[in-house]
Amino acid sequence: MKKQVVFTILFLLITFWSNAQCAMCRAVLESEEGQTTAEGVNDGIMYLMTIPYLLVAGVGFLIYWNFFRKKKETE
Repeated sequence: MKKQVVFTILFLLITFWSNAQCAMCRAVLESEEGQTTAEGVNDGIMYLMTIPYLLVAGVGFLIYWNFFRKKKETE
């Protein structure tokens, strides 16, 4: 039980630290007049965010495909 409480507290603290960093980055990027740097950072974040989702979806599809292929062969 103690391990779960400690893990939960640490998890919440990590979340607070990451939000603080995002707020600082956003404040710096919003202070710029042209907003070109902010657009570039947003595009980079979107690119970095999509790669893990595509990888997980690909692995999930392969597992799904192999599961049903084996199921058809046994029937």
